[in-house]
Amino acid sequence: MTLSIHNTLHRTKEVFDPISADHVRMYVCGPTVYDYAHIGNARPVVIFDVLARLLRHLYPKVTYVRNITDIDDKINAASRESGEDIRAITERTAKVFQDDMAALGALPPDIEPRCTDHVTQMITMTEQLISSGNAYEADGHVMFHVPSMAEYGQLSRHSRDELIAGARIDVAPYKKDPADFVLWKPSDDLTPGWESPWGRGRPGWHIECSAMAQTYLGDEFDIHGGGQDLIFPHHENELAQSRCANHTNGMARYWMHNGYLMAEGEKMSKSLGNFYTVHDLLDEFPGEAIRLVLLQTHYRQPLDFTKEGIAEARRTLDKWYRFNDGNQSASDAIPDGIISALSDDLNTPKAIAELHRLTADPSEESKAAFLAGAQFLGLMQQELDDWFRWSPAGATEIDEAVVDALIAERTEARLGKNFARSDEIRDELAAQGIVLEDSVDGTTWKRG
Repeated sequence: MTLSIHNTLHRTKEVFDPISADHVRMYVCGPTVYDYAHIGNARPVVIFDVLARLLRHLYPKVTYVRNITDIDDKINAASRESGEDIRAITERTAKVFQDDMAALGALPPDIEPRCTDHVTQMITMTEQLISSGNAYEADGHVMFHVPSMAEYGQLSRHSRDELIAGARIDVAPYKKDPADFVLWKPSDDLTPGWESPWGRGRPGWHIECSAMAQTYLGDEFDIHGGGQDLIFPHHENELAQSRCANHTNGMARYWMHNGYLMAEGEKMSKSLGNFYTVHDLLDEFPGEAIRLVLLQTHYRQPLDFTKEGIAEARRTLDKWYRFNDGNQSASDAIPDGIISALSDDLNTPKAIAELHRLTADPSEESKAAFLAGAQFLGLMQQELDDWFRWSPAGATEIDEAVVDALIAERTEARLGKNFARSDEIRDELAAQGIVLEDSVDGTTWKRG
């Protein structure tokens, strides 16, 4: 089946033609671990997790790299503000990130490099850029000289004025050009630093990803992904650095970017009360429900994320779990409709529509195909009882043995036509947030 993806570099959907059909290589920008990931950070993780699953279905070998940024001024600021050691902050938040993304059904990348382990490679790449005439040392900094690359701006397609206005740091007197950006900067005694030919300092944000991508995927690779907000300046600068340092025509053959995320109809903001971290959301909702919300909108479109949307997704999953009824195994083959939808620029809404279509047929064959397709999308991963007995953090703990005993008593009452006692037990359990569901196979319960 032919895979087509939208290439940001050319602003068009293109047939995917990997550098090697035997080995597809993909790099996606990961988190900066200074605080818990918000739901906007989770969107690219889930999107590119689905893409990695699809690539592994279509090709014999895939290497998926997603980094962890643990050198950043935001981390330094968080340490100064809290008094917590930088290493402690990054280790703690990286672990929470990994656990939270796993709760959303995201498989770990093949390689998850950390910036702190690759400073030597960053220094080497910076030296190469100085040697090639694309960078210069000034006042303890090393700057990439934007005018040295005629094609700079090819990814974002920004004008000269936009390039200057979007520069990550203020225009400094040591810059040769206002658009020049930092590759290396000095560190004081209170800031983490590494020895380099330009003195003790630390790498700039952009050189970090360029060096790690080259280390694990080579000078050129197939796909580079991330959020739309990274197109400029981060990915533009990565592309420039990598091309000039490695003397190549490109860095990645295809650039993919997911759209922006709004929350409750507005930009996420703590002051508006709509700033949602994944960690907090997982206390209120099952991870699969959050994942389904992120997949219901096409990845390139803006997404308005709401708590009611998660609740509705959970109700959809309730129906799907009942349809599968916990007795059906997944078929060996992924439904063609699912693969066809995903192969069309990762059309997850169409793939989900295919799942809905399959639930219209209650045959065992359809149930097996449905489960295979749902699990391929990272959904329907739990046992039936576990799904329905999930409860939010802080909910009153339920003694399952007591519930089972009451259900058994209710069954006896119904058999004896003591419907008053049967209703009394149902009401008693309902008051505890327990919903009973009767079927020909007996009575099951779940959290309401």
